[in-house]
Amino acid sequence: MSPSAQTVAALWRTLGARRRLLVREFVSFGLVGATGFVVDVGLFNFFFADGQIVAKCLSTTTAMVVTYLGNRYLAFAHRAGPDIARETVRFAGINVLVLLASLAVIGMVEYPLHLKGHLVVMNVVNVATIGLGTLVRFHYYRHFVFRYPSGPDSASGPPDQAW
Repeated sequence: MSPSAQTVAALWRTLGARRRLLVREFVSFGLVGATGFVVDVGLFNFFFADGQIVAKCLSTTTAMVVTYLGNRYLAFAHRAGPDIARETVRFAGINVLVLLASLAVIGMVEYPLHLKGHLVVMNVVNVATIGLGTLVRFHYYRHFVFRYPSGPDSASGPPDQAW
């Protein structure tokens, strides 16, 4: 095999390993997220009578603890670095920003549109904000929270060792 053919073959193997890693992370993140979703929606409905803003704060905070543990020890365990404090602060920061965006949307639906207390509408809004927040979280968790210890981005670790 020529040197250029060997290079191409090595590139394909690397890309395949990275794709498998991305799929594994995405599936694990989805399972952890599904658990967090059940916690979030369940507690949102449990505390609904206390007000939707209060309910969202309580449900998201609890779901954040559940998903941090799941993401740190399952979805991104192969990326977990020694600086757990930094990871925790970044994880919490991203979740607080997503929570604030969710609260803004819930507040806009709740007050100006006079839909406070409408269980079905508020659950649809809650689920929509969770869905949009999930897309943001996956990107930022991979690139800023659960990075490979050897480098600053998700491409800096050896993907073959993640399986």
